Amino acid sequence: MKLSTKLKVLAVAMTSIATMTCAATSVEPWVATHTKATNVGTSLHVAPMQSGENIHIAIALQLRNEKELDAYVNQIKTNGNVAPMNSMQLMANHLPTEADANEVVKYLAAHGFRNIVIAKNRMLVSADGTAGTAKAAFNVDLHHFNVDGRMAHANVNDAVIPQSLANVVKSIHGLQTVHVAHSTLKVGKTSFADSTASYIMPKDYQYIYDAASLPPATNTAVGIITVGDLTQTLLDLHSFVATNGFAAPNVTVVHAGAVGYDTSGTDEWDLDTQAILGAAGGTVKALRLYNATGWDNASLTETYNAAVAENAVKVINVSLGECELGPQQDGSMVAEDAIFKLAIAQGQTFSISAGDAGAYTCHGSAPYQSYPAASPYVMAIGGTRVYGTGPIAMSGPLQYHTEVNTYAHEIVWSCANSYACVAGGGTGGGISQTEIAPAWQVAAGVLDASSATKRGVPDIAFDADPASGMVTIVGGGYTGIGGTSLASPLFVGFWARIQSAKGNNLPFPAQHIYANATTNPGWFHDVTFGGNGAYHAKARWDYTTGWGSLDIANFAASYP
Repeated sequence: MKLSTKLKVLAVAMTSIATMTCAATSVEPWVATHTKATNVGTSLHVAPMQSGENIHIAIALQLRNEKELDAYVNQIKTNGNVAPMNSMQLMANHLPTEADANEVVKYLAAHGFRNIVIAKNRMLVSADGTAGTAKAAFNVDLHHFNVDGRMAHANVNDAVIPQSLANVVKSIHGLQTVHVAHSTLKVGKTSFADSTASYIMPKDYQYIYDAASLPPATNTAVGIITVGDLTQTLLDLHSFVATNGFAAPNVTVVHAGAVGYDTSGTDEWDLDTQAILGAAGGTVKALRLYNATGWDNASLTETYNAAVAENAVKVINVSLGECELGPQQDGSMVAEDAIFKLAIAQGQTFSISAGDAGAYTCHGSAPYQSYPAASPYVMAIGGTRVYGTGPIAMSGPLQYHTEVNTYAHEIVWSCANSYACVAGGGTGGGISQTEIAPAWQVAAGVLDASSATKRGVPDIAFDADPASGMVTIVGGGYTGIGGTSLASPLFVGFWARIQSAKGNNLPFPAQHIYANATTNPGWFHDVTFGGNGAYHAKARWDYTTGWGSLDIANFAASYP
């Protein structure tokens, strides 16, 4: 019998026994949540977790009057004259009540959880516990697994809650770490001495994408979702602004949970910060780095929510993603979609990289999309290869580097098939298997007829091919980096620039784009050549680059 089959049988048996035990000791029945048993795939089972082993959880609470909130969000997207809600309006009508949050706190405390914290907007209640307290509270059994050499844990049966919490709790996060997010960058050359590729300096993207006529984003605050230790990134950012003659940015690190020490994302956070400042014209009002403890879904859900609960920035970059099946299974997808929806309601925009494995984010032969790019409540940013011309730098470490600073044309950041896309990289894009298409995308009539109810990714695209990537300061030296981790922060910098020029009054931009794209081709560089394995470029919108890249000046002029 296969391990996966054995685990399913084990989970059914344990659930049956636990249910009988519960029935004998309590009159209140268990009810389901969105957190299901983890599909561990090819991961190797190690052993059951011991009762005293520590875990950290985040419980997502349900929104109130969600249908009314949906109608309001659609109204904001349709009519830019509708003002965003403020925190008091959201608290009064849509966010979980204080009483509901306190009920969850009481339940967790009664079952042995500690360090219990209610998020500022009451969307999450986080706590520290053990495998034993999780068993007592949610009737789950946790096991250890080896995931390609990384030790992880996962629940082998569905998480349940007492019926009295059924209208309060949406999902429980932290019960699995098998499925985690990863950065979406691709490193090109770390030495430029013999490079035949053309790389782009961060400040040159404003010329390539026609943003230089707009003032810098002096009045707009920007957020970035980060993970772990940011020490080197802050040092590299200091070098970056000094090298480019920019003013030192106002940077704040906001820890959404415990301080993390992972340094594997340093080049990612270097790319994000430097690309945003370059596209934004060298400055933003503030740069807030919302910092997750780790790459697991519970930590990231807490971090997304921290950026929304604080409501201190207009646009938030997320250069992260994972196979969309993981967040759907553990319930973080429904929790994060609610958080992204709240962001739209209060005037914030999340920009998410579409992924770097072509149409095959789940690393199989079937096309799946990257989450959270597949969320209907975010801007999903795909990748291109940009071609242009510019001067040759004749001295220093970039002496043989062609500095592209004019636009010629773009093609899809392409890959041929599932193997090539996963191994070598290519823009994410395609039909989501888990998310429903938003109304604005359906109304535009761009989706394939056979999948017209499913979210199509991406919405737009920018430079991502590492062969035309951005010169980034990493560890004090120069590295050429691409990936949709470059494309998303470019949009963030440009959108901050547009917001700053328009008084920070612009709503989530996706509906505006989809409703008016066909009659305003001058907003875009239509990318019509290339593919990402399962999908191919064509005129107008497609599943590789969406509408294409933006001509920033032309697009900005569409707003009053």
